[in-house]
Amino acid sequence: MDNRLISRSFGTHDGAFHADEITACALLLLCNLIDRDKIVRTRDRELLDQCEFVCDVGGIYDRDIKRFDHHQKEYKGTLSSAGMILKYLFEENFLEKKLYDYINRSLVIGVDAIDNGLNTLKLGHCSFSSVITNFVPPEYGLEEEILTEAFFEALDFCYGHIKRLIDRFVYTSSCKDAVQESMKKGTEYLMFDKALPWMDNFFELEGENHPALFVVMPAGNYWKLRGIPPSYDQKMKVRKPLPKEWAGLLEGELAEKCKIPGAIFCHKGRFISIWKTKEDALKALDLVMKGKKYV
Repeated sequence: MDNRLISRSFGTHDGAFHADEITACALLLLCNLIDRDKIVRTRDRELLDQCEFVCDVGGIYDRDIKRFDHHQKEYKGTLSSAGMILKYLFEENFLEKKLYDYINRSLVIGVDAIDNGLNTLKLGHCSFSSVITNFVPPEYGLEEEILTEAFFEALDFCYGHIKRLIDRFVYTSSCKDAVQESMKKGTEYLMFDKALPWMDNFFELEGENHPALFVVMPAGNYWKLRGIPPSYDQKMKVRKPLPKEWAGLLEGELAEKCKIPGAIFCHKGRFISIWKTKEDALKALDLVMKGKKYV
């Protein structure tokens, strides 16, 4: 290593900031590869040359020397500094493949696409990149100290967001065995005695080929009967909808229609219903599976 390099330091450009270098920096902090007090914002080449990691500035993409810029004409790829750093962390075994894929799908692909102009926002949709950009003060011509303070506010927000993503991934992964055990029963529904994240695990375990049509599980103080989507990419659809006669009904109206006293609610989209007890939810499931008609 060059003796001039400051170990665990990070360099990026000054001025206004964007989601890609903020995300790249947060990922390195989460993997404990840089120190917060060694983050430098500058375009001074001499100062950048002293940084162990340099992102989104400098005109070089070379993972071997930890330079991650995507603006130079020589780079023909679709990654921003966020995607470059995520790829580096995977290749250097700081992230396992499944976690790499999860963070990429959940966040970084979108950051890369927006930063490189490959994706435009739909009206009314606020992207993660837009949220980070909103940390930049609206006034022009501000002193660098103010912009740097805003940079660190955005960085802290991003760090927390990615940490929560990772926590969610770890917890969801810990529930995989429970989902697999329920799937092994081969029934037309999955049964869980406690609330847990089932959908990601279900489809990762080849749930697309599983016969289950519904999930029965606790929902707060109640129980829910929820339809299973045909595939992971069709989450808003279900293999078998709840009866159209139940759609949008609440409590007494739903109870009168289905003759189950513990009825609470059926969504008008007919993909989920809520019941007072486990027994009520199973009674509702039985009615649905028998295809009883309501008039």
